[in-house]
Amino acid sequence: MGLTKQYLRYVASAVFGLIGSQKGNIVFVTLRGEKGRYVAVPACEHVFIWDLRKGEKILILQGLKQEVTCLCPSPDGLHLAVGYEDGSIRIFSLLSGEGNVTFNGHKAAITSLKYDQLGGRLASGSKDTDVIVWDVINESGLYRLKGHKDAITQALFLREKNLLVTSGKDTMVKWWDLDTQHCFKTMVGHRTEVWGLVLVSEEKRLITGAADSELRAWDIAYLQEIADLEEPEPKKVKGSFPAVQETQDDGTSEVDEAPEDRILTCRKVGSLMREGRDRVVNLVVDRTGRILACHGTDSVLEVFCILSKEEVQKKMDKKVKKAKKKAKLNSSSGEEEGLEVTVEMTLQDEIQRVTNIKTSAKIKSFDLIHSPQGELKAVFLLQNNLVELYTMNPSTPAPQPVRTNRITIGGHRSDVRTLSFSSDNIAVLSGAADSIKIWNRSTLQCIRTMTCEYALCSFFVPGDRQVIIGTKTGKLQIYDLASGNLLETVDAHDGALWSLSLSPDQRGFVSGGADKSVKFWDFELVKDENSTQKRLSVKHTRTLQLDEDVLSVSYSPNQKLLAVSLLDCTVKIFYVDTLKFFLSLYGHKLPVICMDISYDGALIVTGSADRNVKIWGLDFGDCHKSLFAHDDSVMYLKFVPKSHLFFTAGKDRKIKQWDADKFEHIQTLEGHHQEIWCLAVSPNGDYVVSSSHDKSLRLWERTREPLILEDEREMQREAEYEESVAKEDQPAVPGETQGDNYFTGKKTIETVKAAERIMEAVELYREETAKMKEHKAICKAAGKEVPLPINPILMAYGNISPSAYVLEIFKGIKSSELEESLLVLPFSYVPDILMLLNEFIQQGSDIELLCRCLFFLLRIHFGQITSNQMLVPVIEKLKETTISKVRQVRDVIGFNMAGLDFLKRECEAKSEVMFFADATSHLEEKKRKRKKREKLILTLT
Repeated sequence: MGLTKQYLRYVASAVFGLIGSQKGNIVFVTLRGEKGRYVAVPACEHVFIWDLRKGEKILILQGLKQEVTCLCPSPDGLHLAVGYEDGSIRIFSLLSGEGNVTFNGHKAAITSLKYDQLGGRLASGSKDTDVIVWDVINESGLYRLKGHKDAITQALFLREKNLLVTSGKDTMVKWWDLDTQHCFKTMVGHRTEVWGLVLVSEEKRLITGAADSELRAWDIAYLQEIADLEEPEPKKVKGSFPAVQETQDDGTSEVDEAPEDRILTCRKVGSLMREGRDRVVNLVVDRTGRILACHGTDSVLEVFCILSKEEVQKKMDKKVKKAKKKAKLNSSSGEEEGLEVTVEMTLQDEIQRVTNIKTSAKIKSFDLIHSPQGELKAVFLLQNNLVELYTMNPSTPAPQPVRTNRITIGGHRSDVRTLSFSSDNIAVLSGAADSIKIWNRSTLQCIRTMTCEYALCSFFVPGDRQVIIGTKTGKLQIYDLASGNLLETVDAHDGALWSLSLSPDQRGFVSGGADKSVKFWDFELVKDENSTQKRLSVKHTRTLQLDEDVLSVSYSPNQKLLAVSLLDCTVKIFYVDTLKFFLSLYGHKLPVICMDISYDGALIVTGSADRNVKIWGLDFGDCHKSLFAHDDSVMYLKFVPKSHLFFTAGKDRKIKQWDADKFEHIQTLEGHHQEIWCLAVSPNGDYVVSSSHDKSLRLWERTREPLILEDEREMQREAEYEESVAKEDQPAVPGETQGDNYFTGKKTIETVKAAERIMEAVELYREETAKMKEHKAICKAAGKEVPLPINPILMAYGNISPSAYVLEIFKGIKSSELEESLLVLPFSYVPDILMLLNEFIQQGSDIELLCRCLFFLLRIHFGQITSNQMLVPVIEKLKETTISKVRQVRDVIGFNMAGLDFLKRECEAKSEVMFFADATSHLEEKKRKRKKREKLILTLT
């Protein structure tokens, strides 16, 4: 039996070249006690924290696989909630950068995250149309709110009342009473999707942004407050009148779903016209509730100021004065005394346009913050991989926004279309539509940025001191790396210059373009008229004219052959010395976009838009194998130096490694979230860099870990199984109607594993108790103690009892996965668990956890438990112990709270005394100094 060929695994090493990705939103975060200096931005699956002042990345919150779609910092500034594409939410600590809490409940991408005022609850809205309220402290879901018919766009808690207001793409704004978890009012005054929602003026006014250019304002009146103001009406009989229809001024109506529970009314009071014609993308109000800002799909942020009652009154007084003056002038006779002037107050009197901020590109998202100096800071994440910060003083009459910082150096403005490695494996070149950048591979810092035309292909000139790029307009551009200067631009082709290949003797290169020609170039040193130094230039030596556009060119390692891929789907091979035709490689159904020749000149591999990769012998042009490589076009292909292994990159977002001798697929590198344009393999084969339409560059590193193909396939199957588990339909809750909203979890592989652990623990408990009984009987029969062999699992836990082991397993389940794990447990385990819970609760530890388990099991298995005669005594006992123990816990907590309150008061009293003491000592010191000064003056005189 032959040895299996050993491969080494490549792993993801870093994401760079990315400043912020488009799907999520930018937010200010508080770090090291500083506000307004640091921002969090989504970066594919990670979150980057940037220091705006220094322009440096200071922290990466590591994601798993899914792209980030939503960010929300906690009110205390210590945590950041991050929502992902697959509907999961993670809460990261900004101090440690770790994400300890995960919430799984949504089936689709998270579109909105909001904390309540204290940060104890988090409301998440998703594309799956549900809103879930999570208990952040207990790390569990509280309830799911169903009712919207399309993706949720915003969810806000009200400060004073236990209410939640949500908006969706279904044109609805819904009000939820969180005490009863139902929707008590639906506002239907919008004809298009509601994209933004904010509460202003002490939560007495709601402003909504939709798909047109008006911001609508609604006054909210809480019925309790109205009732206090008005005369008490004669009481109506509950439920005796139909649902109320309130007609709005634009003819639409609003439906009250439960008229007897009416909590508030909403009345449309007018609208503000935006300058933007398209939909509102983001509508934000700052923390002080004074500044309102919004933007559409363009590059303008419109800023409004919400005036205080006093300011509005002043404005109205001025208006009345003006009107009186006008009336005076208009009335001819002297009857001014009795003139009554009425002035209507409009929404424009209360909300004033301040200014517009124009950014350098389309805005994707923004955030506002007030600095202690009263300045307003607005930070923007732009469409072209850029972060900009503007500041202005909104209290001045005509405030001018000033751009104070921008983060640009760490990434290109557009997609990277070409990558190259330097010969020492250290520098990486990336080229995009307007610039090329040189990166240090080990630190991932950008060392040089040079402006260029649209780059399509590139290489480092031998010696690594210059680089040459080929552009979309057919030019060759030569750059000097030390100075960063453009040395020369040469008109090489009449169409796009698609490909460059350095000659193996390193004296020149060949270029292929859309003008159906292949040109040969030699390097030369030339002297400019005004300088003594020689500089690098290129000399055109020969041209090979063809019948079709040239897409790719490649030299064979011995420089005898040149492969040229043409638009007619063939690859033609020519002799380099005579330019005579040698072979045609025919078989692809669509043009060959990329190709490479192996280090020994034995194989040529071609990748095409038909998704196939073909491996050919270069001696006779026979096709060794055709591989279906990707689910979309193969965009790039490169051999690993000194081997017959090669990498392919596809529009299907995957990079795959193949063995060209065995025609085996070795491994897939997944990570990019959009199509991949190109990749480069380092000369020593240890590194791969790839670039994608998601604007990120990714570095992959060869490890020393051997990769066994069978294991790789096994892992792939496991991953597929785990995905299928998550996609299975949720089990119906027994005795629950569909759409009941206390249930927030979602079946994942983790919850299935947790349920299996509970089942194993209960089985172990059953076996061990049976053994104990048997053992006791044996001891009785023998009349002496016989040692009982201890279960190794219990030994591992420090020789604990079987029931204590079950408790340990319950404690080990993540709080956010507890209910979901209990839900998949078969009922046959429930009686045992109930008995154990009774025993645990009597011991009096972990009461909260045990009660959670108990109440959940009772709720979902209510029918079966109540109809089972055997369980009646168990439930009776549980009732007794639970009530008494919960009372004890409550008393302890009450006592502790009172103690803490007392301590707080003591501290405050002490600090006041300290404050006075400080102040008096300060005064005495001043007196002393004055005396000293007087003495000095005396002695001097």
